[in-house]
Amino acid sequence: MNETISTRRNPSSRDIALRRERFYPRDRRTVPAARRFARDALDDWGLGAHERSADVALCVSELATNALRHGVPPGRGYQLHLAYGKGVLRVEVHDSGGGVPRVGGAGDGEGGRGLLLVAACADRWGVGERGAPGKAVWCEFDVVPPVPG
Repeated sequence: MNETISTRRNPSSRDIALRRERFYPRDRRTVPAARRFARDALDDWGLGAHERSADVALCVSELATNALRHGVPPGRGYQLHLAYGKGVLRVEVHDSGGGVPRVGGAGDGEGGRGLLLVAACADRWGVGERGAPGKAVWCEFDVVPPVPG
């Protein structure tokens, strides 16, 4: 697994944008690893005890699972991107598969409710294009850091 950690200062702002990303191979055992990676990032950023941290972990799990089930062809993987700045935590999962994800419903049998959970937990979510084949499915959380006390 590859990991990139960066902190960069936005020249137009006093806020610091914190970023982490990691590549995962096409293996369902990577979902718990992606969730741990997100929890570790939140801990490092002082957000581990935030009331929304469980929602973030759930959305990471759902987006990673969807990428594995629907967006990662054999021999490929997915990339998890996390970013925090200006009170917004963004989760992105990039895959190389085609298609447009959709929110499932009660008639979808055993599965198909991952994006329904993401839509319910996150403040915003969507699908974007990548520079390469595939897509980036993302969600955002408005997260105000706790005041040290």
